[in-house]
Amino acid sequence: MGRVVLVTGVSRDLGRRFARYAAADPAIDRVIGVDVVPPRGDIGEMSFVRADIRNPVIAKVIAKEDVDTVVHMSVIATPGSAGGRGTMKELNVIGTMQLLAACQRAPGLEHLVVKSTGTVYGASSRDPAMFTEDMHPKKLPRSGYAKDVYEIEGYVRGFARRRPDVRVTMLRCANVIGPDVISPMSSYFQLPVIPRVLGFDPRLQFLHQDDLFSVLQHSVNHEQSGTFNVAGDGVLLLSQAIRMLGKQSLPMPGAALGGLGQMLRSSRVADYSPEQLAVLTFGRGMDTTRMRSELGFEPAYTTTEAFADFAAGIRHSEPAEAVAGG
Repeated sequence: MGRVVLVTGVSRDLGRRFARYAAADPAIDRVIGVDVVPPRGDIGEMSFVRADIRNPVIAKVIAKEDVDTVVHMSVIATPGSAGGRGTMKELNVIGTMQLLAACQRAPGLEHLVVKSTGTVYGASSRDPAMFTEDMHPKKLPRSGYAKDVYEIEGYVRGFARRRPDVRVTMLRCANVIGPDVISPMSSYFQLPVIPRVLGFDPRLQFLHQDDLFSVLQHSVNHEQSGTFNVAGDGVLLLSQAIRMLGKQSLPMPGAALGGLGQMLRSSRVADYSPEQLAVLTFGRGMDTTRMRSELGFEPAYTTTEAFADFAAGIRHSEPAEAVAGG
């Protein structure tokens, strides 16, 4: 018998596409996708169950379907897509707490995979050249998506201590990018002119959407537990990325760019958050040694190749689907 995998967040295209991808894996017997609304588009062999992970009923779904592996993908990066910051925090933090409580009560659960993000490290002038998984942000996040992720990771670590019999794999992914991805970062690069902080040329890392699906599937099918940075090899300077897009940049003082970001956010042109402004000022690098040596995963795309594929999609075609990438 293969694995029975439950995937959260399948109403968003990233979760739906991974669930469909996993359902085609012969090593996986069944994939159950859960969310409050049905997914749009082709769901392949995935079975959909309407359920809200903020509700204790999710425990009944896990028990009824004999789930042995949970892949948690329903952490939202943009308040606009959630209906506001309050709803976003409730979905992210309260939803994760309820899901973990359900996992706690599931005796047949063997493996929990959590899609986290490098945003948890923050971005500042005092950062190391490369963050390893044992490092912490120089300044704890006080609001927004970064604070949600920091709290979620804490709850996941608590679950791992309470259920040492369950393998827990946490993937801190770089910004997911590709020809179909719509995210705060991809929306920024789709602006007609790219605003940037005067005097800074940050280093960026990316993870191609196909490599995200691959690393999630790899984690489901292998027994390595722990926390892993996941990114394409190498880094890309912001100036190099802008040149690859064939666009002009507009250098601005940081305060002015922050004001512009608020305006773009209010007008829903781009979800330009304070944490995004920080990474576009100071950059961020994640060491991926553990990803290769312990998790045993090698991305097919380097950071530059992943961004080149995204850039080609902007230049030559409209996005086929909106895929939330954090």
